[in-house]
Amino acid sequence: MSFANKTVLITGATRGIGKAMGLRLAREGAHIVIAAKSVEENPKLGGTIFSAAAEMEAAGGKALAVACDIRFEDQIQQVVAKTVERFGGIDILINNASAISLTDTEKTEAKRFDLMHDINVRGTFLMTKACIPFLRKGNNPHILTLSPPIDLQPKWLKGHVAYTMSKYNMSMMSLGWAAEFKEAGIAANSLWPRTTIDTAAVRNLLGGQALANMSRTPEILADAAYYILRQSAASCTGNLFIDEAVLAKEGITDLSGYSVVPGAELFNDLFVG
Repeated sequence: MSFANKTVLITGATRGIGKAMGLRLAREGAHIVIAAKSVEENPKLGGTIFSAAAEMEAAGGKALAVACDIRFEDQIQQVVAKTVERFGGIDILINNASAISLTDTEKTEAKRFDLMHDINVRGTFLMTKACIPFLRKGNNPHILTLSPPIDLQPKWLKGHVAYTMSKYNMSMMSLGWAAEFKEAGIAANSLWPRTTIDTAAVRNLLGGQALANMSRTPEILADAAYYILRQSAASCTGNLFIDEAVLAKEGITDLSGYSVVPGAELFNDLFVG
């Protein structure tokens, strides 16, 4: 199914996974809306919504950069309004923006707990809510959320209860939306990586360059998203996908090209393995 002239709104698309997805779909001729906070470059993170938009256009799509902190409903509504004004509607929403803190209960400060739930849960919910009226009128409309399969083994809760709660909430929303909007023809799915992904969060917050070297590039998730979003919204819905499985279904089993360091041992991401 073609992405030409489809409008894709991506939260947190300045860098990393969101940006890779935007570039992948821009190469197919999509209109990409970059909804993120970075209007000035942070040397530790790199990029702004404007530099990301320029890259999307250079890749072959059209782009709109809108400053947005999804903790604030008025900013969400502004993004949606500007998207519809510029491109006439919304066909795909990618809920990529997320906050992480792998801290145990005693070390999780209230402000960090609130940040994860305000972005991961509340922000994802409110952004999706704002897009629904336009997705109802979209062309093969999809909601894709970056969140994991739900596995209630205690090992996925121990040590980072607050973070796990927030991410599982995102996955539960995907399952709920798939049922709620099935009759409207809007698909809702989640996507998660088998291995860690080389992002600013991995390099700056989790394991530094050592973990980045045991990771895959964001392009594996971008390609997986491409294959999910081209499926019929009427039938491809209510799934908590893993990137490897999505690609395997497309006959892509040699994933060596996605490794940051060719041949390196890969590190499993949280919630899998």
